[in-house]
Amino acid sequence: MLNTDTEGVLQEAATGALPGWERVEELARAAHARYRAVDDGTVADYIPVLAEADPAWFGIAVAETGGALHEVGETGVAFSIQSISKAFVYALVCEEFGHERIGELVGVDNTGLPFNSVIALELNGGHPMNPMVNAGAIASTALVPGATAAEKWESIQAGLSRFAGRELEVDERVFVSESATNSRNQALARLLQSYGRLDADPGETVELYTRQCSLLVTARDIAVMGATLADGGVNPVTRERVVSAEVARDTLAVLAANGLYERSGEWLFQIGLPAKSGVSGGIVAVAPGKGAIGTFSPRLDEAGNSVRGERATAYLSRTLGLNIFASIDARATEGKQR
Repeated sequence: MLNTDTEGVLQEAATGALPGWERVEELARAAHARYRAVDDGTVADYIPVLAEADPAWFGIAVAETGGALHEVGETGVAFSIQSISKAFVYALVCEEFGHERIGELVGVDNTGLPFNSVIALELNGGHPMNPMVNAGAIASTALVPGATAAEKWESIQAGLSRFAGRELEVDERVFVSESATNSRNQALARLLQSYGRLDADPGETVELYTRQCSLLVTARDIAVMGATLADGGVNPVTRERVVSAEVARDTLAVLAANGLYERSGEWLFQIGLPAKSGVSGGIVAVAPGKGAIGTFSPRLDEAGNSVRGERATAYLSRTLGLNIFASIDARATEGKQR
């Protein structure tokens, strides 16, 4: 970890605000209309149950940090959270163990390799590098508080439910289907154990990880979950503090670097938001201090990201002024205000 020598220095934030209610509504509808007819990509089928998804489904939800929700399309259709869960389980273990310790145990650097790469783990002496690849996510799940697997699961389910603002349930069909096809994750867990990076039972940990990926959410849910990170760890709907502002900040930093795996740099370059995708078709993208976009559409590109979701997020990032790297000539702005 970098030694930044900032202990005792207060974290300040200046993030701006979203446009007014009607403008956000208008742009969410425009994004949906612009991309709803796009039929590029294919529905994931390597987990058999996912192949049953209707490729026409497309929902966009925008959750503001003030609690406002904007929804267009199939925002109430339930789908398994899949890899999006990694971000929020990571936040929970960060809350438990702290910034420095989790950085040491799980890492924050991009591997530049696919999400389920064994080579990435071997090349780094068994260190998982970051919590968004499967090895790091499995290591994070193993760190969840609880003396037994049942207690750990209770912590995961309760924690992610607090992020969503409602109780989340497991899709047992997805869990069974995914359990039958997760041999690579089992191999990653045993490899982590062989390097002394996994104290818990590998089989038990992979089962927990698979169950967390099988939690059912909607586009509305993931927008609220993302907005909780955008609002310094406070759920904007329930007003419950879920994690600290420091943990929310750290989680967004990891998402910016690693949320789209080996495409993370390209995603930041094109869209400019911390984000996480899942193979069931969900994408959550977060604008710190402003809110979050949750999209759902099952058609995926070759990298496993929702085609419509990616385009809608890019559109809203531009039109709502969310890109964290974007700026406007201050003198030109002042001239317009005079």
